[in-house]
Amino acid sequence: MDYFAKRIIPCLDVNDGRVVKGVNFVGLRDAGDPVEVARRYNEEGADEITFLDIGASHEGRDTIVDVVKKVAQEVFIPLTVGGGIRELGDIYSLLNVGCDKVSINSEAIKRPVFIEEGAKRFGSQCIVVAIDAKRVAENRWHIFTHGGRNDTGIDALEWAKEAYDRGAGELLVTSMDADGTKAGFDNILNKKISQLVNIPVIASGGAGTMQHIEEAFTLGCADAALAASVFHFKEIDIMELKQYLLQHHIPVRL
Repeated sequence: MDYFAKRIIPCLDVNDGRVVKGVNFVGLRDAGDPVEVARRYNEEGADEITFLDIGASHEGRDTIVDVVKKVAQEVFIPLTVGGGIRELGDIYSLLNVGCDKVSINSEAIKRPVFIEEGAKRFGSQCIVVAIDAKRVAENRWHIFTHGGRNDTGIDALEWAKEAYDRGAGELLVTSMDADGTKAGFDNILNKKISQLVNIPVIASGGAGTMQHIEEAFTLGCADAALAASVFHFKEIDIMELKQYLLQHHIPVRL
């Protein structure tokens, strides 16, 4: 069984029902129909797909539900959706149309009991807690919100442990220092969180090369690696990446 296989997860930013590409949500360009893009990743060997609803307004919630419904009819790998999930009804709506997991962030920080409510109602396996962390001192990271502008003062390692204790099934850890740099993941952060919790950790932020993804698994002890632009722009081919990882003795699903 491939229980220990490492997962490769492309991330799609969705706005007004379209996949978009940009830097820090600025200069957004249309990158295609979500169903077509998701189908391509399904065929290219992605293990899962994560959608981020960057509109995340109440109107946008209806849009992303429609998108997920269409994608789920065409794609047979797990789908995770994040962005603007504030109540149990949002989770229900997404799971009901074929989403497998939801990623919660701001609402969990505001109201940590939301993690417990979601896990109790839908099962821990459905609840991914997204952690946006920025280094504030050596071996110290804080949780930031609002695209990295707002320092909550919450210690990222303590929050990761709390999210785990409250019933999160996975943690999606984005290094705000590494994000967009293509200089590699923050493997120190990922490893420290991996050692604190007994659930999968998804590394996010910083993928630029196949070696970076290999290091996320070896140095960072991550269970999955998430990336966007290197997959969107074909800088890294997913099946070539998996062959590379196998050659470096990292188990993946082919």
